[in-house]
This record gives sequence, structure tokens and C-alpha cells, in this order.
Amino acid sequence: MQGRLSAWLVKHGLIHRSLGFDYQGIETLQIKPEDWHSIAVIFYVYGYNYLRSQCAYDVAPGGLLASVYHLTRIEDDVDQPEELCIKVFASRRNPRIPSVFWVWKSVDFQERESYDMLGISYDNHPRLKRILMPESWIGWPLRKDYIAPNFYEIQDAH
Repeated sequence: MQGRLSAWLVKHGLIHRSLGFDYQGIETLQIKPEDWHSIAVIFYVYGYNYLRSQCAYDVAPGGLLASVYHLTRIEDDVDQPEELCIKVFASRRNPRIPSVFWVWKSVDFQERESYDMLGISYDNHPRLKRILMPESWIGWPLRKDYIAPNFYEIQDAH
């Protein structure tokens, strides 16, 4: 089922795939990584001025990785703001997605966490480095094919 925003994107020749609606009725769209930055700018100009959250997940062992963005259109005198969910899938071998840091600054730590846990590189992110794990950590702990080491470095707590 195609939603209002999907129809608008089709009308303007912007490539995407409609994934329907979630259980709350929020339209979900799939955008290719190479189109994501330009479409993100279009959504911002269209009024989606708040990035509520960004997260990532491993679709299946050996499969794709997904970066998910929840956008909100906040306007004055509106009781129920419009929401939109965007999914951008990346190859496991070279998971690269354009960063939208320069569109929504609130994505800073969230993209860093997705990088740290799943190894998705967000191109043009100003500070893309580990945020939860030590810099020396090897691997991506939230990937379904991750093999946990049988030792952990114990650090002094102060």
C-alpha cells in the first residue's frame, strides 16, 4: 500500500520503495544508500525538521545491515505531528551510508553508536569513531555473526 509521501516521491521522480505502514500507521519507506542524503535534504525542506531517533540492526546472519531513521514534522498548533520511518539497507561487506549529520545534528551520537555496534560507516560524519566500545575493540558486537571473545580486559574503576 502506497502512502501520501510515497506518492509524492513518485510524482517527483524520486526512487524509493514503499514498505507500507507500521502498527501505529506511520509510513515506512526504503531508500537506497546512494539516494539517501539528497532525499533527506528534501524531507527536511518539506518540513521533517526533527529526527526523533536513528538505530540500526542486522537483518540476518550474513545478510544486509539496516539503518532506520524516525522523522517528525513539527509545526505550531498541531496536536498530532506527522511521522515517517526511513530504512536504508547496506551490504555487509562494505556497509556505507551517507551521514545526515549536516541535515539533523541530533543524529551525531546515534550514527556513532550504529558504527560502533554494527560497523556501518556513515560517510561525511565529522566524528565517526567508537562511542561505547574501546577503540582497540575488534569486531562489531551486535552483528548476528559476531563471535564474542573468551576474555575481557578489566579496567580500573575510579
